[in-house]
Amino acid sequence: MSVLEIETPHGIARTHLRGGAKPTGALVLGHGAAGGVSAPDLVAATDAARGEGFAVALVEQPYRVAGRRAPAPAHQLDAAWIAVVKQLLDDEALHAPLVVGGRSLGARVACRTAAETGAAAVLCLAFPLQPRRKANPPPSRLPELDAVAVPTLVVQGDRDQFGLPPPAANREVVVVRGDHGLRADLEAVSSAVASWLRGLRR
Repeated sequence: MSVLEIETPHGIARTHLRGGAKPTGALVLGHGAAGGVSAPDLVAATDAARGEGFAVALVEQPYRVAGRRAPAPAHQLDAAWIAVVKQLLDDEALHAPLVVGGRSLGARVACRTAAETGAAAVLCLAFPLQPRRKANPPPSRLPELDAVAVPTLVVQGDRDQFGLPPPAANREVVVVRGDHGLRADLEAVSSAVASWLRGLRR
């Protein structure tokens, strides 16, 4: 594993690279709002991807690198993410086909920027469909998912307090046992990711 620090328009991001001798593709994953890249579902997805021959980059957003827990505004998160992915591709640290994704907040960032990063597919772990607000009803984030034009996998807990996104023509939704943390059945998370990545190569 190697760790790279990458300058973005909003500070330094940190990327943890886990590669292989001859990777068949690349998976770039972002973390949740208050969590890091060691979240159990991110680890499970990383292991699954590496088992399928993918190199994996786990990206820490600048606000986390700077020691802040509260996320930066969406436009800053998106700009930093795009800068990191572009740098990794320019440096040939990762190779196509490129799959982007993340857990919760990281999944939202990957969806919003999929076109700009040139992603071939998007992986969403615990996509936070409904924000926990007092609005009645709270606004849905489904448009962020619906805007993605490439194949998408959503792995969601059956008791996720943020809701369950629906499947769509471009979008597969796998429901596993657990809540938003996706810790209850990591084997199911890993299996879903591995199977989907395998299918992308067909």
